[in-house]
Amino acid sequence: MTTKSLRTAMAEGQMLAGTFLKTPHHVIIEVLAHAGLDFICLDAEHAPFDRSGTDACIAVARALGVPILIRVPSASPSDILNALDLGATGIVVPHVDSVEKARAIAKAARFGHGGRGYAGSTRWAGYATRKMPELLAQSREETIVIAQIEEPEGVDAAADIAAIEGIDGLFVGPADLSVAYGKTDTTSPELQEAMTQVGAACAAHGKTYMTWVPTTAQAQDWRRFGFSMFFVASEHAWMLSGARQTAEGIHALD
Repeated sequence: MTTKSLRTAMAEGQMLAGTFLKTPHHVIIEVLAHAGLDFICLDAEHAPFDRSGTDACIAVARALGVPILIRVPSASPSDILNALDLGATGIVVPHVDSVEKARAIAKAARFGHGGRGYAGSTRWAGYATRKMPELLAQSREETIVIAQIEEPEGVDAAADIAAIEGIDGLFVGPADLSVAYGKTDTTSPELQEAMTQVGAACAAHGKTYMTWVPTTAQAQDWRRFGFSMFFVASEHAWMLSGARQTAEGIHALD
C-alpha cells in the first residue's frame, strides 16, 4: 500500500488492516513497515505525541512508503493543518457528533476558500520543490478525512455526515460509544444497533466503514456490520501479548 493508493483502496471497499501506534518513536514505524499492514495511525489523542515525535515518525513512514493516519487531539483547524503539513496521509477526527462539525473538519483538511492553509515549504509539499497545481491535485488524490462516531448524537446524524463531500469514511468508536450508552463492555444491543445504523449510512453514500478491534477474531465477527477497514489493537497490545505468552511458556517448563 502507498500513500496515494490507500484512498483508492478504501473507496473500492478492499479489506484493510492497520493499527494504532501509541509509542512516539520512529523505530516502531520501521519495525511495523515489515508487517504488511495497510496503514499505521499515530494516536495523538491518547498517546504522548508532541510535534517533534510526530515529525520523526512521519518522516520515516514517508521514506518507507507507509501510509500514516493521525488521530488528531481535536477537531481544531490548527491540529488538522499540523498533521497534514507534516506529511500525514490523512486524519482521524474524534468525537464528530454533528453535521456542522463534520463539515468543518472536511473543510479544514481541503484546500479552498476558508479551508486548509496553503504552504509549499512543508514536508508534504516537498519542501518548496513542487508547483501549486501538482500539490492541489495530490491533495485531492491522497488526503483522507475520517470522522469518528463516538456519541449517540453522531449515530443519529450518521446519514447526513456520510453524505458530506470531503468525508471519506466513518469510524465507529466501540468503547466510547458503549460508555456513552451507559455500558461497561462492547457487547450491548445498543452498540450493535448503532453499528448497523452507521454501516447503512456508509453503504448508502459510498463511504468507507471502519472500527477498532482487539483481535482478528473480533473483526471476523463484526464483518456482518459492513466494516471493511480495521484498526487492530496497538503495538502496546501486541508487545504485551507476545511477552506474556513467552513468559507463561517458560514458567510452564519442567
